[in-house]
Amino acid sequence: MTDSAKPTAPRVAIIGGGPAGLMAAEVLAAAKVDVDLYDAMPSVGRKFLLAGVGGMNITHSEPKAAFLSRYRERCTEMVHLLEDFDADALRDWIHGLGISTFVGTSGRVFPTDMKAAPLLRAWLKRLRTQGVTIHTRHRWLGWSDGGALRVETVDGEKRIEADAVLLALGGGSWPRLGSDGRWTSLLQARGVDLSPLKPSNCGFEVAAWSEHLQAKFAGAPLKNVALRVDDEAPRTGEFVLTDCGVEGSLVYALSAAIRRQIEARGSVRVLLDLLPQISADKLAAALARPRGKQSLAKHLHRQAGLSGVKAALLHELAPRDAFADPARLAPWIKALPIELVRARPIEEAISSAGGVPFEALDGGLMLKALPGVFCAGEMLDWEAPTGGYLLTACFASGRAAGRGALAWLARRG
Repeated sequence: MTDSAKPTAPRVAIIGGGPAGLMAAEVLAAAKVDVDLYDAMPSVGRKFLLAGVGGMNITHSEPKAAFLSRYRERCTEMVHLLEDFDADALRDWIHGLGISTFVGTSGRVFPTDMKAAPLLRAWLKRLRTQGVTIHTRHRWLGWSDGGALRVETVDGEKRIEADAVLLALGGGSWPRLGSDGRWTSLLQARGVDLSPLKPSNCGFEVAAWSEHLQAKFAGAPLKNVALRVDDEAPRTGEFVLTDCGVEGSLVYALSAAIRRQIEARGSVRVLLDLLPQISADKLAAALARPRGKQSLAKHLHRQAGLSGVKAALLHELAPRDAFADPARLAPWIKALPIELVRARPIEEAISSAGGVPFEALDGGLMLKALPGVFCAGEMLDWEAPTGGYLLTACFASGRAAGRGALAWLARRG
């Protein structure tokens, strides 16, 4: 066979330069596929880099069963995605880039230097060595009538032909970094049924805080508290009081359940334990001690360590008559109701739920309605709390979609 008669390598176009798209590119390039990766932003991995500000939490070290449970209703699908690229495999992959990791006291896994940029630089160097071509400032506009990809560039619109397409366009959170959800209309126009994009790992609003609470305590953290919604077990951690509601890691951990209850009922009452380290009986006994000439505020501080934003929130939400007898405050301190009425806008959320349902995909993450088009990352309909679960699933789904594309190309011959 002459050189001119040699078969050319298949070409795959990847749309989206976040962790899912980059991982898919690595899988495909390693199999000698020609890969062109397109991203609308001036550089790739922007949301990944911002997620690393303050410490790059890459995954979590907890046991596999507990890890999978974080994906709630989609844990079955995540078993498939994570079966050969779980948290341990992700750590090994990172080490292969020359980046060491460690497990923090919370079980979360971080690069030793706590930064995302060195990891991304090493990864991009590997991808370029593998032959991946990265095109920035290229925004995907959908398909032409002839089936070519339409891409908007600084030099005008281009038409791109590819043997397969892999979409890794993110969800609807942090649109300034590229995850703007514009792709939803493009897929719907092609007959793909989508779940609406919704905020996840987000803050929530109350009907209103008092002017006093807003002025003095907006931005104040509530530490070592427990939060419960419905019949779920309470979770311990911390969150922040905002001028319109609550946000922070403890709220994010419950955001899926909170959002669904608001959708179903219009609002949801979460119960806050201001002092989870002490039982209700012991607290009641401590508060029943004579306070003499001490003010109620000093008595609460001395007997229960309750002051600052915790005491202010108690005054805000407990009934007035409960303050007539300090001992009667114990049940309110242990289960202070906060009525949440709406989620903050998706643009402010750390991540989003909704998108392409797994039911619209085959086992290789190819769209059933669009053969040769694969999806990965946050644009899939799953959600998880912060703690490394989001990134792990993005990496794993990118790998799975890349392998799905390889299998499909092989079947086509």
